[in-house]
Amino acid sequence: MDWKPLSKMLLASASPRRRELLHQLLPSLQLEVRPADIDESQVGKEAGEELVLRLAIAKAHRVASELPATLAQYPLLAADTEVVLDGRPLGKPEDAEGAVNLLQRLSGRAHEVKTALALVQGATWLTAVVTTQVVFRHLDDEEIRAYVATGESGDKAGGYAIQGRGAALVERIEGSYTNVVGLPLEKLSQLLRELGYKVF
Repeated sequence: MDWKPLSKMLLASASPRRRELLHQLLPSLQLEVRPADIDESQVGKEAGEELVLRLAIAKAHRVASELPATLAQYPLLAADTEVVLDGRPLGKPEDAEGAVNLLQRLSGRAHEVKTALALVQGATWLTAVVTTQVVFRHLDDEEIRAYVATGESGDKAGGYAIQGRGAALVERIEGSYTNVVGLPLEKLSQLLRELGYKVF
């Protein structure tokens, strides 16, 4: 196959973690960040996989529909990550007490982290959902409140950051680590290859 180098990509996300992961995979990538302004509320009783896939596609549609012609030629990546417990998405905590409640529910249990990817270029739309199982060790309330007091829980799915101090809460994971951070690089590299781009 005649591989194309990937020099520029559009990212429909304001997440600094996704930007960092993209540059980890492609250090010289020119990245144009265009966050998607959409309603991320759950619809009815959506399961985790349904929710992340719908939101990733909606983000891609929103940004693609607003692109100037000069940028429409570049690949556009949208993603959505959710923490799922007993089949239900937990969302992000609204405040510190909400984060404490989420972490109490996750303590000593296994949960899933699901990330949906929507990679778009022209008329080609590629989507995928990646699931990682994360097992928390047993946490006491004092430890949970001390972690939340660090401020790291804010705006994080499930109320923790595995790439930060929240790594100390995790006993083990099964599957993709970068998926838990918010962007599964192994799946993204496969999708980029489907578009004809050389990652290495």
